[in-house]
Amino acid sequence: MDYGLEAARAVLAEAGLGDDAVEATALAGGAVNTVWQVSRAGGPELVVKATAGAPAGLYAAEADGLAVLRERGGLRTPDLFGVGPRWLVLEALRPYAEAPAFWAAAGRAIASLHGVRGQRFGWQDDGWLGLLPQVNTWCDDGHEFFAVHRLLRYLREPAAEAGLDRAGRTAVERLCARLPELVPPMPPVLTHGDLWRCNVVATPDGLPAFIDPAVSWTWAEVDLSMMYCAGGPPVLGRFFEAYQDLRPLQPGWRDRMPVLHLRELLSDLAHHGTRSSCLAAIDQVIRPFRQR
Repeated sequence: MDYGLEAARAVLAEAGLGDDAVEATALAGGAVNTVWQVSRAGGPELVVKATAGAPAGLYAAEADGLAVLRERGGLRTPDLFGVGPRWLVLEALRPYAEAPAFWAAAGRAIASLHGVRGQRFGWQDDGWLGLLPQVNTWCDDGHEFFAVHRLLRYLREPAAEAGLDRAGRTAVERLCARLPELVPPMPPVLTHGDLWRCNVVATPDGLPAFIDPAVSWTWAEVDLSMMYCAGGPPVLGRFFEAYQDLRPLQPGWRDRMPVLHLRELLSDLAHHGTRSSCLAAIDQVIRPFRQR
């Protein structure tokens, strides 16, 4: 029995999309979901995401985030074909292109997104980053918001407690106390929230599209830190060049990238604990804040 095909057919039937799936190919790149690209006999290819035991509201929040990015942020996102408590069905798009022009277009698109200003930091609802809640409680102060809801909140997760010793947790707290020295005041803008290179895909005509959001109003540089620190091909340099053509960054932005990327590293630790591959990267960021 082809488990992927049977699971995809069950999701499509529940979504009212028929039973004509003929092939389901597992897609790589997702850290917490099972994802298939589904070929059908009588319709377009689709992407089916499904997770047994998914938290309530996980996929509804993703669907809402995709709509916000498209309608308010002007980004191309996949069309939505259906959403349920344990599944999401989307338009199938192509992997990103290893081409400078593609990444330049992506940089311009994100620069435009970050031109959408908010009044406060946060969001009207909590969301998700992976399978853990993204706390979006409203806050007027960006440093407080990032410290409390993007860094310190992960220290309470059992897997993070197991993976980070007391000295490490204290170092994160010390870093948070010094955030106003490390990060200049910046306004809240509309952010994608999980902007690493594999969440940029391509439309049939080769333009960038964006998937797997964790939207909120926060610092633009938090988005950029994921693209900058997650590594990738040299052509990502064109992303930042094109971004800055439209939206120049404040001096010292490269130095701030590891500090802002700590949110993603702690999220990874909170998901995977001592199995996380990011412990060395976390230590490198927090080492200057360890007590001597």
